[in-house]
Parts: sequence; C-alpha cells; structure tokens
Amino acid sequence: MEKDFDSWNVIKKKIDTTRKAPTFKEKEVWWCNIGLNIGDEENGKNDGFTRPVVIVKKFNKRIFLGIPLSTKIKDNKFYHTIHFKNIDQSAMLSQIRVLEGKRLSDKMGELLEIEFNKLKVKLKDVIFENISDPQEK
Repeated sequence: MEKDFDSWNVIKKKIDTTRKAPTFKEKEVWWCNIGLNIGDEENGKNDGFTRPVVIVKKFNKRIFLGIPLSTKIKDNKFYHTIHFKNIDQSAMLSQIRVLEGKRLSDKMGELLEIEFNKLKVKLKDVIFENISDPQEK
C-alpha cells in the first residue's frame, strides 16, 4: 500500500500556520496529529492522522515528550498496558518522541498517578536496559 504523504503534508502545513499550542501538562492524554511517517514509525489514523498520546515530559509551553497509545494490547518489553477511560491500551514505548504542542487537538483526560508512575518505571527500564552505569567503572 502506498502512503499518501501529500495529504498529510497539507494538514501539517495548516496546523503549523493556524494552530496555537494549547496548555498541556504531564500525565494528560490528548488526540495528537502524529502524521504519516516513514517505515515502521507509528502513524496517526483517520483523515487527520491522529492518535492518542500521553504526555510524559513537558519541556516548555510548546514542546513535550509523548508516547503514542494503541488499543491493540501487546505483551512485550516495548509496550506497557495502561488502563485509561475504562479501556486497556498499550503505550508504545519504542515510539516515544518529541512533539510540538500545535499537534495537540483534543484533551481526552489524565492518567491516574499510579498508572503514570508505572509507565515511567517501564519506560526507564526500556531506555536504560543494558546501559552500564559510568560510576561502576
């Protein structure tokens, strides 16, 4: 199947020129215009190329680190199941990325503190797995 990058490019230009970044904070889940991406990078769905994203780290009022969510539950180290809005979802840890707040369209809610803390622990495990501590040398 050939990807329609041109359609995403039209939407991306519009978002960049017309949208202002909303106020957001860590733990929140938003619909986010992730776009149409290359290879195995996660894509947005539907006409707006959107997907739910949990905000893991807010760097400033416009930039954040986000993890895309999926309703397809996968049981491996690169996914973490969270319970949000009475639905189990997979946080796609391997797809974490820095995003501009202009991509956010609609706030869906906020993760419970316990869910968010479990997600952060799992993310740290994935990122720092097999990386030696420099103080151990």
